[in-house]
Amino acid sequence: MTEKLFANNKEWAKSITKENPDFFINSSKGQSPKIVWFGCSDSRVPVETIVKSGPGEIFVHRNIANQFHHSDLNSLSVLEYAVKFLEVEHVVVCGHYGCGGVICSMGNSQHGLVDNWIRGIKDVYRNNKNSVESCGSDKEKADLLVELNVKQQVQNISATDIVQTAWAKGKNLKIHGWAYQLDTGLLKDLKVDICGEQDLKDQIYKYKISN
Repeated sequence: MTEKLFANNKEWAKSITKENPDFFINSSKGQSPKIVWFGCSDSRVPVETIVKSGPGEIFVHRNIANQFHHSDLNSLSVLEYAVKFLEVEHVVVCGHYGCGGVICSMGNSQHGLVDNWIRGIKDVYRNNKNSVESCGSDKEKADLLVELNVKQQVQNISATDIVQTAWAKGKNLKIHGWAYQLDTGLLKDLKVDICGEQDLKDQIYKYKISN
């Protein structure tokens, strides 16, 4: 299996070089993506593939159920580097329907360490219990929770001083929430764009940014 991966890599590098002889030389000099993408680790959601982007176009961070915890140094470091140093213009949170992490959060079974990771999704469920439980089928409930989870992570990102400092400095930074449909390959815009502090869910999340 691993031998095949190396063979595929050689074939891929050869095809890219044939099309653009200087591609890897130029790519090695640095990156300047306009988008940072927070997505799920699910192997069925290959970020660059589903939006037809090439190497260097999207700065990607993935974890189970596309979470952005305020205490997760990994996600925070990715966001800071993308916003402060790469100066991206768009932050995308992309979940997907049929997400195992979201489905697990809806039950009471133990799954190990991941239970701690998806605890926040249970909170999203609790805060929207009437809406979720009014759905007809389990699939409809899970699909709605996928969307609500994405929306919460969008809010979590907008509530960071990383993003708000960028806004205070006049940077054009927008946060978007999308969901990917495994059975069609299509993205759904959840219409939760946050473009400035005026779009925060509540002003309690607003920082007084010192100059």
